[in-house]
Amino acid sequence: MRRPLLALALSFAVAAPVAGQGLMSEMHRDVNEVQKKMIDLANAMPESSLSWRPAAGVRSVGEVYLHVASDNYLIPISMGKPAPASSGITSDFATAATFEKRALTKAQIVAELQASFTHLHQAMALTTDANVGEMINMFGQNWSRQRAMVMTVTHLHEHLGQMIAYARSNGVTPPWSR
Repeated sequence: MRRPLLALALSFAVAAPVAGQGLMSEMHRDVNEVQKKMIDLANAMPESSLSWRPAAGVRSVGEVYLHVASDNYLIPISMGKPAPASSGITSDFATAATFEKRALTKAQIVAELQASFTHLHQAMALTTDANVGEMINMFGQNWSRQRAMVMTVTHLHEHLGQMIAYARSNGVTPPWSR
C-alpha cells in the first residue's frame, strides 16, 4: 500500500539529525568553502594586481586579503583564542590595521591567509552547539557566541564577494567559475 505523500514527508521531517549537522559543524563547513575559494582566488590573481584598488582610499587587492587574515586573528580574541604573537595583533584595532598595511608578495599573502584560517578554525572549536548561547565580550559589547559565529561567516562572504569583483575587474575569472 502506498503512503500518502504528506505522511511520507512528515516522517522525514521528524527524523533524527544526521551526525555532524549541528550549527557549528555547518559553520566550519561554510568557512572551509570560503577558505578554499579565497585562497584559490588569491593564487589566481597576478602578483601585479596586489596594489590595484578600485578607487583612492579603498583597500587594494593585497590589503583586502590581509584584512581577511587580520580579522581571522582579531575576531577569535573575543572567543578566547589569542592571535599568534608573530602576527602582532591584539584586541587593539590599530594592530590589525598595521597587519593589513604590510607590503608582502603574493606567496606571503597566501601563506598568511592559510595560517589565519587554521587559527580561525581552532578558535571556532571553542564554540560548540552546547555553548552557542554563552555571552562573550566582542567589540566592547555582549554578544552570544552564536552571533559572533554568524558575524564571522558573513564577514568572510562579504570579502569573498569583494575579491570576486576585484578579480573580474582585473580580468581574472574565479577558478570555480571556469
